[in-house]
Amino acid sequence: MLPGPLSGGRQARRRSPAAAFDTLVGAAVDRLRAHLPGEIDHVQFGVEETPLLPDDWTGEVPLATHVRADRVRDARVVVYRLPMSQRVRGRADTAGLVLDVLVEEIAELLGHDPDDVDPRLRPA
Repeated sequence: MLPGPLSGGRQARRRSPAAAFDTLVGAAVDRLRAHLPGEIDHVQFGVEETPLLPDDWTGEVPLATHVRADRVRDARVVVYRLPMSQRVRGRADTAGLVLDVLVEEIAELLGHDPDDVDPRLRPA
């Protein structure tokens, strides 16, 4: 329904799937930053639609990648929206997969065990 004088007030704007995914990634990164104070402050996080793969690629499409820091650039983690979105259904499943993938990428980047990086796991 288009907004108008008879529509009963403001219409809620629906966010695009890309914007909703960006929000999920941002929330997961915030959660991980709180769980790993200081350890990922200099890691840049980004979202791209799909990875650039060679024409002869035959493996599974990656869900994310990371690049280690060098003398010029901070470390980076890039999450790929479309491959993730195609593997899950619904916001809760997507949020869980985003966090799982970020935990794996950060653990590998930092040389930690994924269990030490995952904020869902608390020491007993």
